[in-house]
Amino acid sequence: MSAAAVGDVVAERSVHLTRESLVRYAGASGDFNPIHYRDDVAASVGLPGVLAHGMLTMGLAVETLVPWLGDSGRILEYGVRFTRPVVVDPETGAELRIVAKVGAVQDDELRIDLTVTHADTTVLGKAQVRVRSV
Repeated sequence: MSAAAVGDVVAERSVHLTRESLVRYAGASGDFNPIHYRDDVAASVGLPGVLAHGMLTMGLAVETLVPWLGDSGRILEYGVRFTRPVVVDPETGAELRIVAKVGAVQDDELRIDLTVTHADTTVLGKAQVRVRSV
């Protein structure tokens, strides 16, 4: 991790999710809520379609920082607000765009602000990661 200033983009990537991604995550996490794999159940509870797991979206976002940090042990705190669901189309999936930008520098810590978008809509609000800078 090199020196960083407020406003610097330190990491970014796109992640393509498919229905298979959701099944794999369900198996790894044990979260088998049918809104994550059955269109009929998602529709019956008023959702626009099958949704990606919130924790999957959150995990993919913070993992974007790890190559820049060089050590995930530098992550001190991470929090988000879920603002919009990520609907995963059965044919085309869903594309997440993640941008990590330095939001604050203080002593030996940085606050990294994550912007996570899907279909030009922000899906995580106030996604912030506090990291040790040295």
